[in-house]
Amino acid sequence: MKRIVLVTLMLLMAGCSALPKGAGVESGQASYYADRHQNQLTANGERYSHDRLTAAHKTLPFGTRVKVTNLNNGKSVVVRINDRGPFVRGRVVDLSKSAFTRIGSLREGLLPVRLEIQ
Repeated sequence: MKRIVLVTLMLLMAGCSALPKGAGVESGQASYYADRHQNQLTANGERYSHDRLTAAHKTLPFGTRVKVTNLNNGKSVVVRINDRGPFVRGRVVDLSKSAFTRIGSLREGLLPVRLEIQ
C-alpha cells in the first residue's frame, strides 16, 4: 500500500513540474561560461563544452529546451538546460559560449534576454 501511495505521489509531482511549451519564463541578464569551465562537470553530470548549445538555470528541469532571445537585437537561440546557476543577482541564465555568440558578442559580457520554454 505504501508503495502505491509513493508511486502515485511521484507521478503527481512529475506532472506538476511539466512546463507548457511557449510559456514566457522570465527576463533578465544572460552571461556566458568562462574558459575555465571547459570540460568541467555540470550539475547533471555532463562535461561542459563551449561548442554545445547548453545553459545553466536556477530552477528549470534538466533537459528543458529554452528559447533565449536577445532583447537588443531580436536574435534568438534554443538551448538545453544541463546545469544550475547563475547565482548572481539579475542574471537568469548562463549560456555556453557558442550559444552566447549566436545572439550577441562576447565583448558585451551580459545581454538582456527573454526566456521561453520550447
